[in-house]
Amino acid sequence: MICRACLSRPRFFGLVAVVLALTLDQAHKFWMLNVFDIGLRQPIRLTSFLDLVLSWNFGVSYSLLSSQTEPTRALLVAFQLSIVGCLSYWLWRAPRRLTAAALGLVVGGALGNVADRLTRGAVADFFFFHTALPVGPLANYVFNVADAAIFLGVVLLLLESLNSGAARPTPAAG
Repeated sequence: MICRACLSRPRFFGLVAVVLALTLDQAHKFWMLNVFDIGLRQPIRLTSFLDLVLSWNFGVSYSLLSSQTEPTRALLVAFQLSIVGCLSYWLWRAPRRLTAAALGLVVGGALGNVADRLTRGAVADFFFFHTALPVGPLANYVFNVADAAIFLGVVLLLLESLNSGAARPTPAAG
C-alpha cells in the first residue's frame, strides 16, 4: 500500500510516467514484432503522410552514432544510461508534478530504446512520417512509442519553462 504523502510528491508522478512510457513502448514493440508481424506486412498506409513499417535503428536520432558492433553498442548503451541517470536525479528532485511527469516520460522512453538495444541489438521503429513539405529532416522520420514519449516529455518541459518564466516577478528597476 502506498502512503498518501507519497502520492502527493512530484517524484511519484515521475515514476508513474517512467513505468507507463516503458511499459507501453515495450508492449507495442512486442505486439508489432511478434503478434502483428509487421516485418511481413509492411508498409501499411495509415494516412497520406503516415505508414506502419519496420525500421531498425542502430544509432540514435536519424541513425547518428550508429553502433552495429558489440563494443560500439555497449558504449552507446553506457552513454544513454548515463543520461538516464542524470535525468532520473533531476526527476527525483523535481519541485513540481509536471516537471517530474515530463522527465518520467523522457526517462521511460529512453529506457525503452535502451531495452531494445540490449535485447534486439537495435531500436525497432514503426511509424514512418513522410511529407513533401520543405521541413528538412522531418520530411522523412521513423519513430516508435518511446520516441513519442521522449518528444512529449520535452515539449512539456519546454511549455513549463515558458509558463514558469512568465509567472516569475521581474525585479523593480531602480
